[in-house]
Amino acid sequence: MKKSAFFLAALCSGSLLVASCNSDKAADSTATTTETTTAEGTASGDMAGMDHSAGATGSAAAGDSPQLVAMNEMMQKMHASKPKGNTDHDFAHHMLEHHKGAVVMADIQLRDGKDATMRQMAEKIKADQQKEIAELEAAATRLDNAPTNYKPNDPTDPFTSKMKASMDAMMPMPKSVADPDMNFNMLMTMHHQSAVDMAKAELAHGKDTKLKQMAQQIIDAQEKEIAAFKDWHNKNADKM
Repeated sequence: MKKSAFFLAALCSGSLLVASCNSDKAADSTATTTETTTAEGTASGDMAGMDHSAGATGSAAAGDSPQLVAMNEMMQKMHASKPKGNTDHDFAHHMLEHHKGAVVMADIQLRDGKDATMRQMAEKIKADQQKEIAELEAAATRLDNAPTNYKPNDPTDPFTSKMKASMDAMMPMPKSVADPDMNFNMLMTMHHQSAVDMAKAELAHGKDTKLKQMAQQIIDAQEKEIAAFKDWHNKNADKM
């Protein structure tokens, strides 16, 4: 009987100890979960409270058309692209962002535009520039280790000054109007002129044969489209 009583007492004591440990573990787990949830909730709350849209374009304002916002965003990305000092490498990277911006603007036109001519031009621009984007991406990767051959921080450097002029060609941007076709027309005309100027800089100072061939193709295609944009604009001045 004594042995049985002792065994029963030990068993009860052990059960209580296990229950106590389990209770402690559960409490710890609950506390950890609560702390994690609170921390995650705080982080999520902080992220949700941060409005990134305000500085997305740098110069976006109330009343700006989606086309103007897209153009501003493209320019911000181009400015953020740090030049390496090799003409071909830097041309490829800048034209890559430039082309991506054109595709976004073409998509907006296909979503919002009504004019058949502007929609057709948007479709062609998107197709042409998506093809060239793939070629530019390959060139940019291929030229990552290309040697420096110009001074990107020297405003008197011929290539630097030409690339700056190509950006200046997009400024000042025209104010948005109510008609989406006209917004696409005005901004894409400036966008194309900027691309032509960049391509001419590459032709004059680039060394890469494939990129120089692409630059000439850009000039030939986009100068024709600039003329078509201007002709449409003259015929549709009432949409201003």
